Amino acid sequence: MHVLRPSFAALVAAEEELGPLFALVERAAGGGLRLGELAALFWHCLRERPAGLTREAVGEAVVAQGLAAVTPALRMLLGQIVRGR
Repeated sequence: MHVLRPSFAALVAAEEELGPLFALVERAAGGGLRLGELAALFWHCLRERPAGLTREAVGEAVVAQGLAAVTPALRMLLGQIVRGR
């Protein structure tokens, strides 16, 4: 189990890679968030990255669990981004 925390540093890093956060939230709300974007957001927002954990492994875990299983975590994370903690 990993904890996702949208810290300032994490969100700045995500925004540098993925573009404006509001646009990301809008894409997600419209069903247009891509798998790579989802994995990147999760990667940047991981509170702690265990030694050996790679970004590719995060993406593979998302695929292995399926979009339906990771959607609640995505929803919660996006809600924290929009409303704050």
